[in-house]
Amino acid sequence: MAAQTTGTAGGGSWAPGDHILWRYRGNATSSVHICRPVTVVRDTAELLAVWMAPGTDCVKPLLADGTPVHREPLATRYTKPRTTEVTRWYGPGVLKLARPGEPWSVWLFWDPDWHFRNWYVNLEEPLTRWSGGVDSEDHFLDIAVYPDRSWEWKDEDEFAQAQHAGLMTAAQAARVRAAGRSAVALIESWGQPFAGGWEGWRPDPAWTVPALPGDWDRTPTRVEA
Repeated sequence: MAAQTTGTAGGGSWAPGDHILWRYRGNATSSVHICRPVTVVRDTAELLAVWMAPGTDCVKPLLADGTPVHREPLATRYTKPRTTEVTRWYGPGVLKLARPGEPWSVWLFWDPDWHFRNWYVNLEEPLTRWSGGVDSEDHFLDIAVYPDRSWEWKDEDEFAQAQHAGLMTAAQAARVRAAGRSAVALIESWGQPFAGGWEGWRPDPAWTVPALPGDWDRTPTRVEA
């Protein structure tokens, strides 16, 4: 079953409850290696908010020999052949927020009892919209932000190793670092979306878990602004 969509160019194209795909291309390749069916919470010219529900079937990368990526030693993690696998997301759901043109998205995590845990700034290419969802490319480096407004860099070792493995040039890495510093400035000023009260948000109980379509890796049929 294809993703539900009413996509049109220019933002504000999906209605709350629509199902779309949130995807990531592999670094230094055009192939999609991460795909997460999500439910649209809000879609305006200023913000796309989506919910990844518990029990969602997702696509993630896997080493060709069957080793989970994050169990492979860092020195060889990005050089061994890869494939993909479908796995079910069993943890608490994740709310993802992205503003047009921004080189990161902000994810919110809760414990199973809805106690808010933290925000997570995922540095990435600005999202590209298409009729079935949004695409990006992960940039390895991330920032965890906590309810007391403290923050810390995450995955700096992976960021360095990705450069060493040739997945990111020095110029690209410098742009990612600059984006990270901009995100830190936003955190320290407690701008949006951190001040938006999203930690109190809850999903509509009537929403169903989106299905993973068989053509999850299809080439977008229409690239949108």
